[in-house]
Amino acid sequence: MARKKILIMGAAGRDFHNFNTLYRENKDIEVVAFTATQIPDIGGRNYPKSLAGKLYPKGIPIYDESELLSLIKKLKVEEVVFSYSDLTFEYVMTKGAEVIAAGAAFSMAGGEPTMIKSKKPLIAICAARTGCGKSQTTRRVSEVLQAMGKKVVAIRHPMPYGDLAKQACQRFADYKDLDKHKCTIEEREEYEPHIDRGVVVYAGVDYEMILREAEKEADVVLWDGGNNDMSFYKADIYITVVDPHRPGHEMVYYPGLTNIHLADVVVINKIDSAHPEGVETVRANVRGVNPKATIIDAASPLTVDKPEAILGKKVLVVEDGPTLTHGEMEYGAGVVAAEKYGCAELVDPRPYTVGKITETFEKYPEIGPLLPAMGYSGKQVKDLEKTIARTKCDLVIIGTPIDLRKIVKISKPAVRVQYSLQEIGHPDLEDVLKAGLKKTSRKK
Repeated sequence: MARKKILIMGAAGRDFHNFNTLYRENKDIEVVAFTATQIPDIGGRNYPKSLAGKLYPKGIPIYDESELLSLIKKLKVEEVVFSYSDLTFEYVMTKGAEVIAAGAAFSMAGGEPTMIKSKKPLIAICAARTGCGKSQTTRRVSEVLQAMGKKVVAIRHPMPYGDLAKQACQRFADYKDLDKHKCTIEEREEYEPHIDRGVVVYAGVDYEMILREAEKEADVVLWDGGNNDMSFYKADIYITVVDPHRPGHEMVYYPGLTNIHLADVVVINKIDSAHPEGVETVRANVRGVNPKATIIDAASPLTVDKPEAILGKKVLVVEDGPTLTHGEMEYGAGVVAAEKYGCAELVDPRPYTVGKITETFEKYPEIGPLLPAMGYSGKQVKDLEKTIARTKCDLVIIGTPIDLRKIVKISKPAVRVQYSLQEIGHPDLEDVLKAGLKKTSRKK
C-alpha cells in the first residue's frame, strides 16, 4: 500500500518535534514537506536526512507557507497537520477551511502522544500567550529549586534558525557557547538569564536526544516553553502563566487554552500593572476551565539601572520582538518604565526604520510607536542597529530580556529595564514545588 502523504505546517519548532515523535519511523506515513511561517527567512531550507531518519534519505523540503495550497495539489497531499502556536482559533480554522477546500484533511496533533517521559522530575512552564512572563516564572522556579539544593537544567523550546543538523542537540553553559552556536538575539534573550544563574540550558531540534543528555546532569529538568505552545515533555508539575493585560485571550488562542486545561498551577502574572477587572476576568476564566488548578497571584516588578535619566526625555523604547509581533502586546516593560519615570515623549521609530525592520512593521502594523528587537539574522541585527541610530531621540530604553548593548551598537544614551516574578501571598511557587516534588518522589 502507498504511504499516506502528509504535510506539516510549522514555524521551525513544534513542527519538527511532531515529525520526530509521530512520523519519523512511521512506515505508513510519508511527510512530503514542511511549510514555515512566523519566523523570517526559514523557508527554502531542508530538514536534513541526519534528523529525518532512514525513511527520508534525501531529507524533507521546507517551503514558505504562502505556497501551501499549491503544494497540496502538486505533492498530492492527503492531510495537513497544523503545528505552530499563538494564533487565534479563528486564524487556525480559517487555515483549516483553506486546506479542506484544496482537497486535504486538516488536523492538529494531540499533546499527549508528543510528550516524552523523563527519568527525572520535570516541571513545565507554559503560557496562554507569548509575553505572559514565562521567562521570569522559569527563573523564579529555578531559584526556588536551587535554594532546595537541586541541580537544575533547563530545556528551552526550539529556536533552530541555522544549520538544523548542527543544532540537533545544543548545550549552553556559558557565554562562549552562545558565540560558538552563533545565537540570535531571540536565543540569547532566553539562554543568558539561565546561564547568569548557573543553570545549564539545552535546546535544538531532537528533543528526545536533548532530554536524555539533560537528565545526565540534572536533579530536576525545567521545560522553558516558547510562545504558548504545549510542553514537549510529560510534566510532573505543569505551570501555565496567564496575562491580565490581555483578558479573554486565554480562552481564544491556540494552544494556550489547552495549557490551561493541562495546568496543575496557573500563575496570574502582572497584577501590579493590570486593571483589577482584567485580573478578575482571567481568574474567572481559569476557574471555569480548570477548577482543580492551584492559582498563584504574581507581580512583575521592574527595575531601571538609571531611572533618573528618563525624566523629561524623548525616548525610544525597544521591546522584546516576539512579544510585540505575534504576541500582539501593545507595550512591555520599557513603556511601563518610561511612563513611571516621567518621559516627555515616546518617539515613534517608524519614520526611521530600514530593511528588515521596515518589513516587520509592514507585517505587523499594529505594533505602534515601539521598536521590536528583531534579531533572527545578522541582517536584522544590522538593520535594528541602523534604525536605532537614525531615530531622533534623547534616550533609548532597553526593555528586552537581555542587555541589547552586548549585541547591537547603541551610540545614544541608554538605560536598561529588568523585571522579575514576585508571588503575592500563598500558595506561592515554593509551596507548590515542594508539595509536587514530594508527590513525585513517592511515585518514583
